[in-house]
Amino acid sequence: MDFNQENLFGQIEDLQELSFIERPVRRYLKTPEEIERLTVDEELNDIERAVYLLSDNSYQHCIVRNWGGGSVTSYQTPHSFSSSQTYRDFGREKVVFQKSAGDISSGQDVQRTSVVVNLPNLMRQNTSETLRRVVPKIREVLHVAGVEMQLAAAVSFLTILQEELVSIAAYIHSFLPIILANLDHRDTVVSNAWLETLLTVINALPKETIRQEILSPLVSKAQLSQTIQSRLASCKILGKVARKFESHIIKRDILPLVKSLCQDVEYEVRSCMCRQLEFIAQGIGVEQTKNAILPELVELAKDEGSSVRIAAFDTIVNLLVMFDSDDRTQIIFPLVMMFCEKSFKADETILAPLSHQLGKLCHGLSGKFWNLTEEQHSWFLDFYKKFSTLGLQHENGQSDHTTQFYAADMDAKYVSVRQNCAYNLPAMILFVDPKCFYSELYPTFSTLCHDPETLVRRTVATGFHEVIKLLGCSVHIVHKELIALLQDESLEVLDALLDHLPEILRFVITGGDHVGSESKVHIPDLIPALSVAEQRAATSLKWRIHEKLLLTFSCLPQVISSDQIYYKFLPIMFRIMTTNNVLPVQRASARTLCVFVRYNRKQEQRQEICSKLIEQLGQGRSCWNRLRFLDTCECIMDLFSKAFFCKYFFLPVLELSSDPVPNVRIKFCYMLPKLKSALKLPADKYLLQQLELCVRKLLCQEKDKDVTAIVRIITLELDRMEISIESEDMEKRGEIKSMNEKKLLSSFNKDGKKKTKLGRSRSLGGRVAPPKITTDKSAMKLTSAASNSQISAATKNALLSFDGTLQSHSSSSGGPSNLPSCPSRFYSANSNEQKTNGGKDTLPKKFNLKSRKSNP
Repeated sequence: MDFNQENLFGQIEDLQELSFIERPVRRYLKTPEEIERLTVDEELNDIERAVYLLSDNSYQHCIVRNWGGGSVTSYQTPHSFSSSQTYRDFGREKVVFQKSAGDISSGQDVQRTSVVVNLPNLMRQNTSETLRRVVPKIREVLHVAGVEMQLAAAVSFLTILQEELVSIAAYIHSFLPIILANLDHRDTVVSNAWLETLLTVINALPKETIRQEILSPLVSKAQLSQTIQSRLASCKILGKVARKFESHIIKRDILPLVKSLCQDVEYEVRSCMCRQLEFIAQGIGVEQTKNAILPELVELAKDEGSSVRIAAFDTIVNLLVMFDSDDRTQIIFPLVMMFCEKSFKADETILAPLSHQLGKLCHGLSGKFWNLTEEQHSWFLDFYKKFSTLGLQHENGQSDHTTQFYAADMDAKYVSVRQNCAYNLPAMILFVDPKCFYSELYPTFSTLCHDPETLVRRTVATGFHEVIKLLGCSVHIVHKELIALLQDESLEVLDALLDHLPEILRFVITGGDHVGSESKVHIPDLIPALSVAEQRAATSLKWRIHEKLLLTFSCLPQVISSDQIYYKFLPIMFRIMTTNNVLPVQRASARTLCVFVRYNRKQEQRQEICSKLIEQLGQGRSCWNRLRFLDTCECIMDLFSKAFFCKYFFLPVLELSSDPVPNVRIKFCYMLPKLKSALKLPADKYLLQQLELCVRKLLCQEKDKDVTAIVRIITLELDRMEISIESEDMEKRGEIKSMNEKKLLSSFNKDGKKKTKLGRSRSLGGRVAPPKITTDKSAMKLTSAASNSQISAATKNALLSFDGTLQSHSSSSGGPSNLPSCPSRFYSANSNEQKTNGGKDTLPKKFNLKSRKSNP
């Protein structure tokens, strides 16, 4: 027996562990009686429910119904240590096993947090009651609340301000004290959240409130006796409030605190305050910046902490425009050069941040007010070149402009430095002048394009479009690098290049001519490079890049000739459509192929492509090909005229109504409204007949229930559609009606019985019958009746022709006359007319001959 148990169920110890896991679930689930006894009255409104949940006595054996969607939340009393709580919050159900009073309180925090999250909604419903009853309760519970509730409160308070749910005065009275009280929370995450909220709130506060409520307490918060967290918050607040006051107030009240924090004993505080000096300088102006801020920056740039030095360097770069020529020559240049050399030789920890700011520094120094000497200019350029090859070594036997490198040190910090150099390429081109690019910067540019690290090459590809714009007419210099990036072994590089590839190709192909010219520059190896890129994308598993590349190919008609597209890229599109297994890729190739056809001006090639589409896709053996044919037809309807689609593809699409695969017929049914909207009468009357025939067959002969259901739905949609009528046809019908009306009116205005008969005969038949003299009254009555009958028939035909009512299909030209007419009204040009006009022999009400005859 023991043997069987071990074989069937495993070891006995494993079964005991499973039973231990399952027992608490069975033990602590509540009975319906308990839930009924502990449920809170559901008639409480949202505010009363929020106040109840935030109250201290709300968790003595209670289960409350969450207002977020009727979900039930249950909490146990703190006196029941061996019980559990089951709650559903925001659609999630959890079972929590509690063994202490601390575990029980977690349920209270969850429900109270939901109240705080819902606070903006309560403010929208009833602002005054929420401020009076709910907000004070939140203030009471926040000082003992957990991290989640604190973060939720910070977000909710900020939302209330941004959406202007209360006035600024009410916000200052109700919410600002809570924000300030929680800035010193013991949890760093919570205090930072409240600090970010306060920094945003400061933008909306009046100056007097900032001075009294924020700036005055800041004096004590910035003292060394306070915590590091408090002093860091003081640095950020000082940088924020400095933008709100005048320069003399900043000099009197803020600058003393700034200098004190710049000399703090903790490097984190010095670094934080250094990054705020930029905003302090903007507030006090150029003169005070020179006297008060610049000395602090010089001292901080020599600080022992690397983070402080890099913060000083960043601030100096951002404040370059605020220094005069003497400061630049005597202080800034020596300081920056000393900083760069020291970092390059002795402090590798700040190489990456320094290289990131180098482009901005050089671009700022290249301004017309700087007047760099030739020696200074060369120094910065050489420093950039050193950074661009940091961690690489030369390979022997290469020329200067094609020097190849391999990675000597794969340290991540060196890769980041070279990546930043690639990012700063456009700024360095401006620094050396685009005219000097080939002699000064091209070798460095080529080196970065062939860097062994993918991240560096990808960064070059991301900014390649900016480089070619700066080069202008000298864009031919970088043709080789463009080909190299297109053929890069990493698809990440190709992906980065594709974002602006149409712009790049158009600019390169015109030789940098912004105005544009019809002559195109030939780029060697461009077509093979694009083909290689497509092959690599196709053989990889990254189909999104393949799809992106195919969609980018739609710009090729603006870049290369239609013959090149026809012989090089159309076979690629057909291959993808017929062999690729990824649906988005197939659709991308179909759309690009349609663009190729759209811009192909050779009629023979167009017809051949259309025939190939019909043969290989529309009439293909695979149902997937036939589905792609319908996708292609949808693209054609979007890109081409309706006449083009009807001429080449309308009838081949209709053939798929009898496809043996139901999915193909379903897709065809979904295309029916588009097919009908493409028709124009009377030119497309035959196509309309064929469309009606297809729909009748589907309605009468379809056996698949899914197709039948879709056909019925689509038929109702077709019933609401009207076919457009060509404007020329409408004009002709209007002219015919006006001519008939004039003739009829002229005939009725003539006096005498003979003249009236003669006028009627002329207006209707175009010929005059010889008058007959007779005294037989019955003959005269018969002749008069016949004449009236002719008038009625002719008038009715003229009016029906003008109203645009369709003639029967059997009498139309341009199509066979033996097709059965459609008994349905779904495909008429105007279904409302048929309802109004009634049967075929009904006389329109708008023209009454009898009334005219009785009153000549």
